[in-house]
Amino acid sequence: MVSFHPAQRSLVDQPTVRPVTPPPDLERVAAELEIRNVLACLAQLADTGDTDAYVGLLTDDIVWAMPPNPAIGLPASERHGHEEIAAGQRERIAAGHQGPGSNTMHMISTVSVGFDSDEVATARSNFTFWAETTTTPVVRSAGRYVDTLRRTPDGWKLARRTITFG
Repeated sequence: MVSFHPAQRSLVDQPTVRPVTPPPDLERVAAELEIRNVLACLAQLADTGDTDAYVGLLTDDIVWAMPPNPAIGLPASERHGHEEIAAGQRERIAAGHQGPGSNTMHMISTVSVGFDSDEVATARSNFTFWAETTTTPVVRSAGRYVDTLRRTPDGWKLARRTITFG
């Protein structure tokens, strides 16, 4: 961020431009926006099926905990790390539960973000999982995400997602 600081000038003086460190509250707002974008991208990438981009938004030690989802026939699972998460997404795509051609859509709403520290945040959001989106959309499941995100050298990433239905 750059700000303009007009100094007392004579006719030959030029304006000075100096880098300005954003105030802490502005950094917090920027972090929250980045976190909200991570959550939105995860939902969108679940629908497009881009597994590499999807796991790119996760920390290496990601934990993904989901109870059984009888509405779409998925058992409870807790997956750890990129490989297990990627395998889970590929399984759901192969089963037609999500991804290209599944006519499904993940939607998140009512997102709140709180900061546990400068490096860790907790986001809470509601989700709706839609099916038959090209004809008469039907809600297949709804619930809540409680997400822990961690600041990394590459930006904010999801470190843990706990899902509840209902």
